[in-house]
Amino acid sequence: MPTYEYECGACEHRFEKYQSMNDKPVKKCPKCGKAKVRRIISGGAGVLFKGSGFYQTDYRSKGYKESAKKDVPKKDTSSAPACSGDCSSCDTKKK
Repeated sequence: MPTYEYECGACEHRFEKYQSMNDKPVKKCPKCGKAKVRRIISGGAGVLFKGSGFYQTDYRSKGYKESAKKDVPKKDTSSAPACSGDCSSCDTKKK
């Protein structure tokens, strides 16, 4: 539940009210009792995202992670080394 900041237009009293988003805004000033209160838009508190659980990749399924590893291109280690030109199995001869 958020904390809302209010200010009275009659006595300029500022106060905060911890209330649900579904609650109706405060209309009456707790100090002077007049119905001149308005909600003030404030910066609020900063939010820090630290640790695990805040990123989409933290909740990926095991199957997704395994298929993602399969999609990573692998180095082709099956290709023969470069021909030196002096072997009988190679078509290219050194000149």
